[in-house]
Parts: sequence; structure tokens; C-alpha cells
Amino acid sequence: MTNPDTRVLVVDDTRFSATLVARTLGQAGYRDVRHASSASEALSVLAEQPAQIVIADWMMPDIDGLALTRRIRQMDEAHNRYTYVILLTAREEQDALRQAFDEGVDDFVPKSGMTAQLLPRVFAADRLVAMQNRILADNQRLLDALSTMQKQTLIDPLTGFGNQPYAKRRLHDALRHAHARGGAASLLLCRIDTLDALQQQFGTRLCDQLLLAFSRRLKQMVRPLDILARLAPDTFALITWQPDRAHSTPGSFKRLYDGLNHRAFQTTGGFHSLQVSISLCTADQPSRQQADDLFSAARDALPESALLQRIVEVPCPMLAPHAPGA
Repeated sequence: MTNPDTRVLVVDDTRFSATLVARTLGQAGYRDVRHASSASEALSVLAEQPAQIVIADWMMPDIDGLALTRRIRQMDEAHNRYTYVILLTAREEQDALRQAFDEGVDDFVPKSGMTAQLLPRVFAADRLVAMQNRILADNQRLLDALSTMQKQTLIDPLTGFGNQPYAKRRLHDALRHAHARGGAASLLLCRIDTLDALQQQFGTRLCDQLLLAFSRRLKQMVRPLDILARLAPDTFALITWQPDRAHSTPGSFKRLYDGLNHRAFQTTGGFHSLQVSISLCTADQPSRQQADDLFSAARDALPESALLQRIVEVPCPMLAPHAPGA
């Protein structure tokens, strides 16, 4: 059954052939049939408004049907859609057809049998492309739902540490504890400055191994009650409570800095050293600090740590205490 709203693009440098195809489709009930006289023009048309079905001549002067199909597949991948490609061809050699299928062509209509075969092939294409795009849309909805669920959960799947929402919650608890009972709540941010370069050079698999080794060492070097979280692919947080500020200075965490920066990490690809920036922000005053403010202050200090190659401590942002009755 014809879906009159299916968008069809006919690509043919021969006006007579293009007109014949468009007329045949129009008589079958297709209302949105466009024409491009070259593959380059077709790509421009598709960039402005996608088509569900592209019917193209195999042999064209600028870009042939196979190259056009490759470009269409790239566009499809970038936009999470599927375009059904039918080539019109006088070639019927098995090797040529096999090559075309390998390039992503969906179907062929021989020019010698176009009158009899075009519409049945288009009807089949209409059904298949609708089903394929429904599957893609359903899959995208599932991925979006999974992404939402992952954001709502509190665990980083790679390291097993808490994620950013978890870290904010625990830092808020630590600040409230320090405000009520005294002591100092500290936030350290540890950023792996060389992670992007290693990713480009060695790929995701090795970098995942490095991140796991990094997280294990980080866990070994802190106290059991300290809180660890992964805020971003390259950034980790350490949240700690100390009985007083004297136990929360850059010198207090020098062993941590040296252990992350001066000892290589083992992977299946050998040993790799990392360059890690660390910033420290400590709250020990009886006022209302917000977790977001500490994260922001510590994050802003990371470039200075990278430049100086040491832990950089930043003052804790202070908020005015509650007024009586507020």
C-alpha cells in the first residue's frame, strides 16, 4: 500500500529518465517526489530535507551512485536515520552488483525492466524503510531512557566510585557535619591532564585500564571513611573530614600527589605515567558553604596546579550566616 507522505528523491542527470520515474511514482500516489540532476545536488537536497527513498542512476558524471550511497550512509549515521537506496542500472554483472551491496545499496532496478519492476521495488522499499526508521527511533528512545537512568543513579559504571550527583550529596553532608560539630570538610579534585592525549594515541581500551588502575591506587591511598567519586572522564573527587584544618593542607596530601604523578600505572600495553593536577578547598568556618561553590572553586584552581605541578589550595567561598528568624 502506498504511503503518499513518503519522501522520494530521484537522482538522474538524464531529464527523460527522471521524468519517467517521477511520473510513475506520482501516478502510484506518491505526492512528495523531488528531482536532483547530480549527486552533488542530491546531497544538498538531502541535507535540507531527508528522503526516505533515493532512486539514483548508477552512472553519473560527477559522483556515481556508489559514492553517493556512501555519502548517504554517512549522513544517516550522523542523524540516526535510514535511507533506502535503489540504483537504476544497465549493469547486471554479479561482481558489480556484489560490490554495490557491499557499499550499502539496498536494491537495483534494471533499466531494461524499469517499467515493470520500479513500483514493486519502491512499494517494498516503502515498507522496509518505515520499519527500519521505527526501529531506530525506538532504539534511540531506549538509549535516552538509559542515559536518564544512568544520570539518576549514583555509581560510575567503570570505577565503581560515586558519580557527580553522589559527590555533591556527600560533600553537602560533610559540610553540614563540619558546621554542626566542628572540624574541617575538604574537597580535593584530581584531574588527569594527559587522558585525552592518551586516548587519541592508544584508544579507549587502554585508557579504561589506566582509569581502573588510577582509581585502585587512589582508593589505596586514602582513608576507609574518605569519599571518592568520578565527576567526569578525567576528573575525580576526594571528600574528607578532618578534626581540624591543620590536617587538611597541601602538605597533608603530598603523598597522594606523588603517588599519582610519580609512579607509572600498569596496563596490558605496558607502563604509562600520568600527569595529574590536584586542587584543595577546605571549609572550617561556622557559615553556610554550598557544595557547588566548593566544586567551582576547586575546579578553577586545576589549571594553576597543572602549571605549578603541585597541589594548589584555594580559599573556601563563604556565604553569610543565616539571619535570626530567616
